Amino acid sequence: MSPVKRADLEAVYARLSGPLFRGPIASARTVEELEAARVEALGRKSGLTELLKGLKDLSLDEKREFAPKVQALKAEFEALVEKRRAELEAAADEASLQSLDLDLSLPALAPARGRRHPLAQTLDEMAAIFGLMGYSWAEGPLVEDERHNFEALNIPEHHAARDLQDTFYLQDMPLLLRTHTSPVQIRTMESVRPPLRVICPGRVFRHEAVDATHSAVFHQVEGLAVDKGITFADLKGTLQTFLQRLFGPKTKTRFLPSYYPFTEPSADVYASCIFCSGSGCPICKRTGWIEIMGAGMVHPNVFKAVDYDPEVWSGFAFGIGVDRVAMLRLGVPDLRLFYENDLRFLKQFDESLL
Repeated sequence: MSPVKRADLEAVYARLSGPLFRGPIASARTVEELEAARVEALGRKSGLTELLKGLKDLSLDEKREFAPKVQALKAEFEALVEKRRAELEAAADEASLQSLDLDLSLPALAPARGRRHPLAQTLDEMAAIFGLMGYSWAEGPLVEDERHNFEALNIPEHHAARDLQDTFYLQDMPLLLRTHTSPVQIRTMESVRPPLRVICPGRVFRHEAVDATHSAVFHQVEGLAVDKGITFADLKGTLQTFLQRLFGPKTKTRFLPSYYPFTEPSADVYASCIFCSGSGCPICKRTGWIEIMGAGMVHPNVFKAVDYDPEVWSGFAFGIGVDRVAMLRLGVPDLRLFYENDLRFLKQFDESLL
């Protein structure tokens, strides 16, 4: 390389090493001013870029001597720019905080805490009571076939009880949405030999008009006990214990004859009104009693459908609506409120209320 060319690069280097180019970076008062100073020092048309391009014309020895100094100068400028940028951003953040009426020493707001739905809370407590009595939890599909939902439960085709179920059938398929959780009892008995005690909680579907006390979708807890020598007295004692744990130790029960195709004999179970303690009020229609569930001894035909010998085994079954129990315990007048997902309604019910 000619001495003149080397001298030109030395002159540019000396000019850039002076305070002329460092000053604008250090004195920049805004990010925009800093960016302008950076472009002046490090941009495509800056003197530093000329130095870097000129290195290719130097001899190998000159490159070894001069290139490290140019690279160090470039690194110095970049460090100065980043340092000043951090200072400007910190100053902007501080100014923004000063402009806000905010006390950072105050404790943070606690995040909203979720809670279980009151129907889920009610179902869990009912299941826990039966769990203490030795019952295990059993589940089954929401979509059922007619055998498990009807026929194995002694409800054959054209049986009048099918009309009472108001069934949702799947179009073009021999399947339906289960109308009760009793099919889970059938599936359990098909896979487990007695003795057994299970509860079958879950969602069920019936084609009903929706109003304050009825819904097309609701929840049940059904139970089944099978063993040798089980009698109706065992059923009464079990449900009496359950209802006293659920509604209080002073709760009384009574059983009135009823009809269910899968139990014989069958009964409707009433509990003394939890609002008036049996003295009579508008909730219990002045009777002092509230209908709570249906129950009965398992019909022999049901045992035959699952290959249980009804001469050897006996059992009882029962079913209770979770939604109705939640309405009674929480004083909710309209079932539809549970399904509207209105947080103003749901936030009223802390888990300690159940």
